[in-house]
Formats: sequence, structure tokens, C-alpha cells
Amino acid sequence: MVAVTLVVYLLVLLGIGIWAQHRVGDTADFHLAGRRMGPVVAALSASASSSSAWTLLGTSGAAYAWGLQAVWLIPAVVSGFVINWVFIAPRLQAASQTSQALTLVEFLAQGSPTHINRRMRSFGAVIILFCFTFYVAAQFQAAGTAISTAMPIGATLAMLIGATIVILYVFLGGFWAASVTDCLQGLMMLTVAIILPVVALVHVGGPAGLWSGLTALEQPALLRLVDQPSLALAMIFVVGLFGIGLGYPGQPHVVNRFMALSSADQVPRARLISLSWAAIIYIGMVVLGWSGRVLMPELADGESVLLKLSVEMLPAVIGGVITGGVLAAIMSTADSQLLVAGGAVSHDLMTRKKSLYADRAAIIVLGVAAVVLAVYFPASIFDRVLFAWQVLGNAFGPLLIILLFVGSVRPPHRLAAMVSGALLTIAISFFPQAPGNAIERLLPFFVALLIAWSGTHRKG
Repeated sequence: MVAVTLVVYLLVLLGIGIWAQHRVGDTADFHLAGRRMGPVVAALSASASSSSAWTLLGTSGAAYAWGLQAVWLIPAVVSGFVINWVFIAPRLQAASQTSQALTLVEFLAQGSPTHINRRMRSFGAVIILFCFTFYVAAQFQAAGTAISTAMPIGATLAMLIGATIVILYVFLGGFWAASVTDCLQGLMMLTVAIILPVVALVHVGGPAGLWSGLTALEQPALLRLVDQPSLALAMIFVVGLFGIGLGYPGQPHVVNRFMALSSADQVPRARLISLSWAAIIYIGMVVLGWSGRVLMPELADGESVLLKLSVEMLPAVIGGVITGGVLAAIMSTADSQLLVAGGAVSHDLMTRKKSLYADRAAIIVLGVAAVVLAVYFPASIFDRVLFAWQVLGNAFGPLLIILLFVGSVRPPHRLAAMVSGALLTIAISFFPQAPGNAIERLLPFFVALLIAWSGTHRKG
């Protein structure tokens, strides 16, 4: 029964891709749905595309491994939703309507001399392709785990099935397909975040039973709000986690939903939907991880706790919905990233000749590269996603913030901000990390922010 539910869900996704194909007439339709997106679809698709397998599997896995200190993930991540919807969305929607930019990189480069514009768009495209190969690989890896849990097939074959379906519907329907499927997937993720944590919490005996269960494990680290040896390191850990939120404005697969909104008047309604969704999702996943640690204390891989609990505690049909929800988290991010990658190649690298063929070819190439990386170089979903997230956030976010809130930035400073934010993040990742990866997340962000700010055209 789980397999039947899952197959029906996958067929629905393909059907949406075929439907959306008829709404794609040119590159503007393929990348931004002709700027005709409404608030509900924009809110749910932006939320789902920013909340990948990392959200359901990674966050619950972190709560399973960390214990109480995982509670800091809730405000750290939700703060990113607040930054994006309260501050970025209204200004970017209006500015992108005026500029008619189709990609975030194009928006950041507009107004620069031709040679710098090309360099910025080329560098931005390379960074997107580099990061999304890692990011999409993490999604496909999680897809293999989810499908192989529900169906009697191996993880590698399951991964290929999931990857093929995502690539197909994005190939066919572009932004329309990605956004409509993301809306559906956002609702499925919400269902998972409500049903499974509540059932797990009931199984452990409610909040009191959860506390006593964690205490009975006799692992003091699980009961500390911050498991660090000193106050200074504890503060660094918490601040580092909040660096995740600072990465939100620089995610091209998320902020393009703001650019696609038909009117700035739709932002308040979309904001309410998105912030409510985020709070439910992240609270649910943290509670689920804690409950799973009590119910299944010997799991070798904490990131499998959601799938294991759904199999153990729920009827087969509902278990299929839960597995579908995990696939929703995976696909809602992978499809958006494949779409942005297509735009990076056809619109930012190929600035002279824009083509739907190039869009679709780039989607296939990146999808295949991500599958190869996932099969032959598997890694922690939590770590792989956050690495790509921070590189993107530090490359694009600081410059976007300065352009929207301070004003025009001199072209050389724009390029320097992008390059320093990305390369400094990559370089720091090779060294031992401070608690919460604070240095990797915060130092490049503020260096890039300072460079962009120093290049603003100020009077006097």
C-alpha cells in the first residue's frame, strides 16, 4: 500500500509537468512564470524550495543527535524566513518588475559596464552550478533513501527513479511546473510535520514522558541547551546557527519567487502563510528528533529517524503519505535548483542568445552530475546542504541587501563582494570549524557586506 501511494504521487508530479509545458512560451515563462504568480503558490513554493531534505531528515537527525540544543535551529532558521519575507520580498518584487531581470544574478549585475556585467554573470553562474551540484546530490541521495524504504528496491535504483522524475517535470514545465509542484509538496511537508511528531510525542508519553525518556538515556549532553565547554563557545555556537538565517537572501531558488509575484500587494498574505508554515515545520521536526531518540535510541543514522518512525508507528497508507512528504521536501528543492541552474547557463552564461533548448540541456547535465556525486561520493545531508547554502548565501546575499536598502554599488565592488563571499566561504570550509560553523557562516558574509557597502554612491 505504501508503494501504491508513492507511485500515484510520482505520477501526479509528472502530470503537472505535462500540464505546465503548455504554459511555457518563452524564457520569461520558463524562469518566472511570466511574473503572474499569486501569493499562495509563491509562499508555499518559496518555503518548500528553501526547505529541502535537510529540513525533514537533517533537522530531525540533528535533534536526534544533539538533544535539547537543537531547539536553537528553530529561531535560527525561521529568522531567515522573516528576513526574506519582511525585508527582501517587498523591495525585490518592485525592483525586479522595474528592471525586468529574469535571474538573481542578472539583477545584481544590472547597470554595470559590459565587461563587468559579463564577469559577474559568468562567476555567478559558475557558483550556482558548483553549489547546486552538491545541493541537488543531497536531495537525490535522500530520495533514494525514502523510496527504497517504501518499495522493495535498492537505494541506487530508487535514487535514479526519483532523479529522473524531477528532471522530467522541470524539463517540461519550467517555473510553472516547479512552483505548482512545490505548492503541493509544501502542503505534504506540512502534513508530515503535524502528524508524525504528534504521534511520536504521544508514544513517548507527552512532554513529561519525553523529558523523562531523554533523562533515562543517561547522556547529560542531550539535556543541555548548549553542549559547549564554556560560555564563549556556547555563544559562538548559537550565533553560528543564526548564520543559517542570514543565508536566506542569497538563495536564488528562493528569492526568484519574490521576483515572480505579480504585485507587491500580495506580499503580506504570502508572508503570513510562509512564516506560519516555517514555524510548524521546524518545531515539528525538532520534537520528532527528540521523540525518536527516546523511542529508537540505537539508530546508526539519526537522519533516518523520520522514515523509521513512520514505518513503525503509522498504517501503511499514512506511511506512504509520510514517505511522499519526504520526497516532497527533496523534489521541491531539487526542481527549483535545476531550474535556476538552467537559467544560470542559458541566461547568464549565454548572454547573447537565450534559448529554451539551453535551459533544458543545462537541467539534464546538472541532474546527471548530481546523481553521479550522490552515488559515488555520498555524504551527510545536513553537512552537504549547509555548505552549499552558505556559499550561495555569502556570494549573493550581502550585495542584494546593500542594493535594496542602501543604493547603487560601484561595479568593481559588486564583483568583489560576490567573489569574496563565495571564495572565502569555500576556503574556510577546509579548516577546523568553530562551534555552529560560526566563522564559515558569518565572516564571509560580513566581509562581502562591507565591500558592497564601501562601494555605494554616497553623497558628500
